[in-house]
Amino acid sequence: MNTAAELSAMNLALKAAWDYQLLTFPNPAVGAVCIGASGEILSIGAHKIAGGPHAEVYALRDAYTLLSNDTTIASVEDSCTIHDYLSKNHNGLFNTISMAVTLEPCAHSGKTPSCANLIATLGMQKLFIACADTNPIASNGRAQLEQAGIECHFSVIEKKGQQLLEPFLKWQVKPFVFFKWAQRLDGSVDGGIISSMQSREHVHALRDKCDLIVIGGNTVRTDRPTLDARLVGGKAPDVLIYSHTADFDQSIPLFRVDKREVFVDSTLDKIQSYKLVMIEGGASMMQASRDVCDWYLGYIAPKIGGGKATIGHHQEDFEVMSARIQEDIILWMKRKG
Repeated sequence: MNTAAELSAMNLALKAAWDYQLLTFPNPAVGAVCIGASGEILSIGAHKIAGGPHAEVYALRDAYTLLSNDTTIASVEDSCTIHDYLSKNHNGLFNTISMAVTLEPCAHSGKTPSCANLIATLGMQKLFIACADTNPIASNGRAQLEQAGIECHFSVIEKKGQQLLEPFLKWQVKPFVFFKWAQRLDGSVDGGIISSMQSREHVHALRDKCDLIVIGGNTVRTDRPTLDARLVGGKAPDVLIYSHTADFDQSIPLFRVDKREVFVDSTLDKIQSYKLVMIEGGASMMQASRDVCDWYLGYIAPKIGGGKATIGHHQEDFEVMSARIQEDIILWMKRKG
């Protein structure tokens, strides 16, 4: 039976990971929290980008800085540097500290060193883990940790941990597809810019990770979009225009982006050639793509007025997996049933 402190820490780890959901592609989103001897929260970490430090490394870095008053690595973003420094300078600081992590620490050393090896070196007391790592390359962290005398408790809030992992597990074998839209409080989805700059930057960061964007033909003709990731200096994914006719003005910006393929098709079959796919649009596109969408991402702006069209031409019930309140409300959801 896990204590309230451990459950609270795991919920914080899950929340931290959701902030970077899909942005870690092709890696999974992972969160980690260091817990002090009295159950206090020492630090919270999340994996932010593939090739960057893992969630455990950020949490360990920040816990070390807090406990030691040594700021040498406080702002370091290189995983190898953090690993090496903590291994040489921890001075037993972690012997009474535990960690909650949403995924079993990796045993594999690749672009970044093994987190399981670092945790074993630091001599932490206990690990509370939501999900075991089934990836044969990165798994077996548990064996390494237990061999070092660290208690490992699995299946802590496992259902939520598995939800967090769904995209990663899916794109190993077939496309992971999500539908994105923005709306005002009155439900309107047209009439100019809806979401905040912060939300639009988040969308562009997601586009940078996607390899395909799907959009309806009417939206292309009306909005004349670019569909790139310029707000974050990212790449522009390929575009599939879902349309029964191919009569598009080639001066529309999305056609004029270098190193991009644009397809026009009356089916969504092209999606099967990609791994991470974002569908953008309104009610008609949501309905047309229902059978291929795994998740839904909604940006709810605190505004009313300015538009007439809504997203709701058909009835649908959703389960909210993550809700984040910034300038807008950002909801990650999937259909119920």
